[in-house]
Amino acid sequence: MQHDCSHAKNFSAWENRRMQFSKYHALGNDYIVIDPANRPKVFTQSEIVRICHRNFGIGSDGILWGPLPAPGGSQYSLRIFNPDGSEAQKSGNGLRIFCRYLFDRGLVLHAPFSVHTQGGIVNATVHEGGHSVTVEMGQVSFDSTLIPVAGEARDVIRESLIAGGEALTFTSATIGNPHCVIERPDTTTADVHRFGPLVEMHALFPERTNVQFLTVRDRNNIAIEIWERGAGYTLASGSSSSAAAAVAHRLGLVDRSVTVHMPGGTIAIEIGDNYAITMTGPVTHVADGTLDKEMLENL
Repeated sequence: MQHDCSHAKNFSAWENRRMQFSKYHALGNDYIVIDPANRPKVFTQSEIVRICHRNFGIGSDGILWGPLPAPGGSQYSLRIFNPDGSEAQKSGNGLRIFCRYLFDRGLVLHAPFSVHTQGGIVNATVHEGGHSVTVEMGQVSFDSTLIPVAGEARDVIRESLIAGGEALTFTSATIGNPHCVIERPDTTTADVHRFGPLVEMHALFPERTNVQFLTVRDRNNIAIEIWERGAGYTLASGSSSSAAAAVAHRLGLVDRSVTVHMPGGTIAIEIGDNYAITMTGPVTHVADGTLDKEMLENL
């Protein structure tokens, strides 16, 4: 009996070291979802970096911390953390994943619902048993004061910056987070790694920026390569798809229905009045599990 009691106590102590998580990916852009009920205290920057590390942690492109108490009349709220420990205002792929998580937990059905983010409130609808999600991402703006971009107030359309000794033509936009869309006839992964970090940290962008390298295929198809603020090279991004499609439309290069092609797959974008963006794309459930606090003990 003594042995059984000791074993039970040890097991209980071991269980108290663990936090539940769910992992999903959206076209290869993967996130860990952690319910604040399992971790009431927000993670420190170093903890986020460790958890997202692909050798010393679980490995992910970020952490989705929610659902949280929802302000502003929305039904749910979410905080999004990049793998460098910084906080993102909005993530299209992260939002689709979070919506799938809510659906899998039975908190939402197929009826539309709202989610609050640091970059604004969005409306979402889950389809096909959770395998596809539509998010009304909000309106894209090209206003330098909102993005923000340094200099006088203006719409930032086809301007030039120097990175790595090369002049790049770009258009900037915000959809709750900042984007710099660079027009190029073709882009290699090496180009993204060369220019991406330089543009992300460029003095023009006081809050740094997400970077998209845009190639227009036809009136309804574009291709982008992505350097994500706080995450680096990324296989796919919902907010990047939204911004790049809006920029291509603003430049007169595409119509209102656009398929965005990325290394991870495709996202469908509909561009409404005043550049209101509706995004539809897939979500895949990877795993449910527990994080052991031992991973964080030496920080």
